[in-house]
Amino acid sequence: MKLSRKLGAGALAVTIAAVLTGMASGQSSPGSPGLGDPYYPFAGNGGYDVADYGIDLSYQPATDELAGRTRITAKASQDLSQFNLDFALKVSSVTVNGTPAGFGKDPNDNSELIVTPSTPVDKDQTFVVEVSYADVPSTVPVDGLYLWSWKSTRTVSTNQPRSAEWWYPANDHPSDKARYKISIEVPDGNAAISNGVLRSRTQDRPGWTRWHWDASANPMASYLPFLVMGKLEIEQGTYHGLPSVRAYDTALKESGVLDKAKENLRRSDEITDFFTTRFGPYPFEATGGVAVSELNLALENQTRSVYGDFLWKDPAQEPTWLVAHEQAHQWFGDSVSIANWQHMWLSEGFATYAEWLWSEQRGAATADQLAEASYRDFVTVHKGDWATVVSNPKRIFNIAVYQRGAMALHALRKATGDVAFFTILESYAQKYKNKNATTADFVAHAEWVSQQQLDHVFDTWIHSAVKPPTSPNGADAPLITEGVERQLAQMNATHHRLIDAGHGQH
Repeated sequence: MKLSRKLGAGALAVTIAAVLTGMASGQSSPGSPGLGDPYYPFAGNGGYDVADYGIDLSYQPATDELAGRTRITAKASQDLSQFNLDFALKVSSVTVNGTPAGFGKDPNDNSELIVTPSTPVDKDQTFVVEVSYADVPSTVPVDGLYLWSWKSTRTVSTNQPRSAEWWYPANDHPSDKARYKISIEVPDGNAAISNGVLRSRTQDRPGWTRWHWDASANPMASYLPFLVMGKLEIEQGTYHGLPSVRAYDTALKESGVLDKAKENLRRSDEITDFFTTRFGPYPFEATGGVAVSELNLALENQTRSVYGDFLWKDPAQEPTWLVAHEQAHQWFGDSVSIANWQHMWLSEGFATYAEWLWSEQRGAATADQLAEASYRDFVTVHKGDWATVVSNPKRIFNIAVYQRGAMALHALRKATGDVAFFTILESYAQKYKNKNATTADFVAHAEWVSQQQLDHVFDTWIHSAVKPPTSPNGADAPLITEGVERQLAQMNATHHRLIDAGHGQH
């Protein structure tokens, strides 16, 4: 995550050794400034685990001024003399357990907030940190990136693998999932949308309304909370008794795509209904989606994905593929989160395969056909590289992670049969609901459910750096028509656009 400060293995070992030495001697020591993720070593922070975030914000869309206070409840995993939070905005005060604490930014990294409690925090102690801050987020770079999107009609904070640093202090790594309550005050005439259930709207002062969102029913990885604020049209309803909120940036009407955005987001309930027959019960307490203008990405924000308008502008594109992709992430990526960024295929490969399942369901290309076309044209048409090892890619945002990951799942389906395959997916989603998983976890689970040894599948499709000798269908190659190839090309053009315009910045 802290791209300009990637830590080598030797330096990381020294840092960890220093922490362990302090713990072994019974002395308090600083928590490490990163968790040692193999791709983003400074993502997250050592020494504590977060249980809850309470985020209270006030935002002026006209000037992009954000003021906030975040209350973090955490448990120390060592005796802590000092600890870090991932946060880039200007901080005015920090307290630990109600007592003022020392604080400052790492001089080499403006997104590392270093906190020094007035007295050390004991191992296994639950402690509360409150951070007060104010800034203009669109002017704040982190490693040269400006990921807070401020426009005349709306402001959006959503991205992957990072977005928290621009609006709330966090232990910013997917392994430290926590529960959230988020409130945002905006001037009347504006809306503020976030994750979970809208509990209420209150007016604490004339001319302003505070929107209270509750996402505390299920824990969430730190990149999945989001904000969309501004001039929005809102639809409220229910999905099988769960509250549903869909919101649309009013600028979409001016660009002529509002009706298309509504048409496709409204199909998310139908798509979700289908996925419950493949992946099991919908895992969260609310649903919906948000469509915004002038944004070149889409992201699976927990309970309510955010979609940029590029999806609606291309008349040749079938937008429900991407809606299906993001809805599938509610199970795989959100509810079952990856343990670290190396295991990205467990998120993106699964969501891509869900697109193939949805295509089959709606009477378009079958999963057999899409898998065959993917294999045949992976390098020449889809810009893939068979040398990419899906379980350990050089870049986590790589078309092989998406597409070869999906082919791996189809190969698993062929090896185990449909009944075992869909039992694997549903029981995996249930076993790791609200938890984190690794590739090894999924492989072990697939073998346990199917009662098969599956090295031949996983070695071939996710651990190998060469082209598999046959397609995921084996000898049963289906007929591939021009229509199938055209459909797959559209799907993967969207994947490439997300990688290049959004995620690929990281």
